[in-house]
Amino acid sequence: MSLAAGREFLAIPGPTVIPDAVLAAMHRPAVDIYAGPMVALTDTLLADLKRIFRTEGRAYIYAANGHGVWEAALTNVLSRGDKVLVLESGRFAIGWGEAAKMLGAEVEVLPGDFRRAVRPEEVEARLKKDGKGEIKAILVAQIDTASGVVNDIKAIGEAVRAAGHHALLMVDTVASLGCVPFEMDAWGVDVAMAGSQKGLMTPAGLGFTAASPRAREVHTRANMRTPYWDWTFREGEVHYHKYCGTPPEQLLFAMRAAFDLIFAEGLDNVFRRHRLLAEATRRAVSVWAEGQAIGFNIAEPSERCDTVTAVVTREGVGAQALVDYCDRQCGVVLGRALGHLEGKGFRIAHMGHVNAPMLLGTLSVVEMGLAALGLPHGKGGAAAAIDYLAKAVPP
Repeated sequence: MSLAAGREFLAIPGPTVIPDAVLAAMHRPAVDIYAGPMVALTDTLLADLKRIFRTEGRAYIYAANGHGVWEAALTNVLSRGDKVLVLESGRFAIGWGEAAKMLGAEVEVLPGDFRRAVRPEEVEARLKKDGKGEIKAILVAQIDTASGVVNDIKAIGEAVRAAGHHALLMVDTVASLGCVPFEMDAWGVDVAMAGSQKGLMTPAGLGFTAASPRAREVHTRANMRTPYWDWTFREGEVHYHKYCGTPPEQLLFAMRAAFDLIFAEGLDNVFRRHRLLAEATRRAVSVWAEGQAIGFNIAEPSERCDTVTAVVTREGVGAQALVDYCDRQCGVVLGRALGHLEGKGFRIAHMGHVNAPMLLGTLSVVEMGLAALGLPHGKGGAAAAIDYLAKAVPP
């Protein structure tokens, strides 16, 4: 017996649910890439990217996923042999560092923990030991979807400045942009990168970088530069230079529709919606954790992010049976745990195009699965989420 017939609930942290308006925007013919509406569309997208990144710097659009844009960010500002400091707090900053190493950088990982955020004081202490200024760039993820952590980028930027260091601060915002506040200029970020498939509610395939004036100055001396990723080429006057070739037109139409939805709702309202739905999820997990079979991956409540909640199993309990039950029996697709937690947890995404019934439906199915499989858990997690939202969202 299965109850999965009907609309599938996708609760993985990317790709996220695509709004109908965004899907519809792609259903149109290709247009001239050299003039007219396509040129105007590019101008609006670049302007709105700067608005979302909160920067007066330059923005760039790529036909690429997040891993591709890691490479775009690195190659534009690094030279072979440059030393890069990677701030560990999950899987993805580490992956970015691995990409830097393959490109020819020397990589040092500032040890962290899969269960906590980066400690800014540890960053400051390490930079103060770098008296010769060998570290040229610092890599960190604002939110790591593998661990469910949110890093305090503002505090990390302050730590870099307190150390009197000149390394570029480079931030992965793939799982945070358009979901939680990000202040590129105010926080002293030099390079930021993101992808289209999470909070920006567009199919995977578009990637973005934003560069401060300091990053663009370093770019002029970088020798990792390659033709496709190169900022200088993409700053050319001819329109197709913006994409180093043919623009991914249908994805750009989709991105325009997604930006329109975001700005119609208002960024502050988008951030509040994510914060409320995340807290509702945390209320549910807190209740379920009373049974001791599951718990939060991130130990400190203030370091749990607002886009995905990573849940771990305890006492040797496997998570795959629960993930499979939710999918096959109920049509709810949860995120699998990544890295060393694979098979030992699951992830509930609450980012992008998500509202109260979608989130509450997902939580109810998880609780149903816990009960059906006889996994020890506190009762009433979904009810706790409902009670929280009822108080937080008054008439």
